[in-house]
Formats: sequence, C-alpha cells, structure tokens
Amino acid sequence: MEPPKMNPVVEPLSWMLGTWLSDPPGAGTFPTLQPFRYLEEVHISHVGQPVLNFSFNAFHPDTRKPMHRECGFIRLEPDTNKVAFVSAQNTGIVEVEEGEVNGQELCIASHSIARISFAKEPHVEQITRKFRLNSEGKLEQTVSMATTAQPMTQHLHVTYKKVTP
Repeated sequence: MEPPKMNPVVEPLSWMLGTWLSDPPGAGTFPTLQPFRYLEEVHISHVGQPVLNFSFNAFHPDTRKPMHRECGFIRLEPDTNKVAFVSAQNTGIVEVEEGEVNGQELCIASHSIARISFAKEPHVEQITRKFRLNSEGKLEQTVSMATTAQPMTQHLHVTYKKVTP
C-alpha cells in the first residue's frame, strides 16, 4: 500500500514531520521542582487528512523509565497560518492550544485546559509552546507554564535530531 499523499492544508507544517529524538537530553525546571533532564521521542505524521498526528514520549535518562506522555493532533485553519494543537496527557490534562505558524516556527498558547477531578495540585492554568526548526535542521521545543501557585515560567527546553522522515 502506497503512503497517503499529504493534504495541502498541512503543508506549512511539513517541516515537523518525522521521528525525532532528544539530542542532547531535554532540560526541565520550575520553581516548585528540582531541575531535571529527560529523553524524549517524538512522532509527527499524517494519514492524508488535513491534520497532523503526534505523540511525545519522555523517559528518564538513566533508568529509561517512562515519564511524561502526550498525544494528539495539530490542525491548520485552511488558507491561514492559524494552528490548533489538541493534546491529551498521562497526567490527566487535556488541552487546546492555538497560535500561528510562520515559516519554520510554530508559537501556540493555551486556549482551554481541562483536567481529571483528582489531578495533582497546583493545577496548570496556562501553557505556551514554541517549536522551531533551527539552522542545523534540528527541532527545538520550549514550553512555559503557569499554575495556581506560580506565574508563567519556562518549564522545558529540548532539541531533537530527526531519525526518520
């Protein structure tokens, strides 16, 4: 079976497609946490629909134990640069982020966040993400967040090397 043809609506995000591995390990920090490192594998794909599918799977760099997981979809409003990022996370958070793609940079911010009734406090109230393809062809992601206890602060930064198209 032949791979599906990319829907032209998602062409502005084609630079994100592939399997990516953190290189070097990602760095996490937040005022209520000890700084930490993590490995992450990212899969961004399409099935011919006007949407990209994604999964982010983080692992402890030493033990390789699973850590954060999230999966979802990236949609573009046709004939615009407006993007929606819809994500479900293993922490019990479901979020919709919206923003814009400009060239090889995607900047999004939370539009709505829902959580399970027994989610750990403090609760995440706002998230921003920036993805960009750098001059070395590596994908970078920076995540900032605000909680009920902390103002908007950078939380994660990771650089990925593409391992498959």
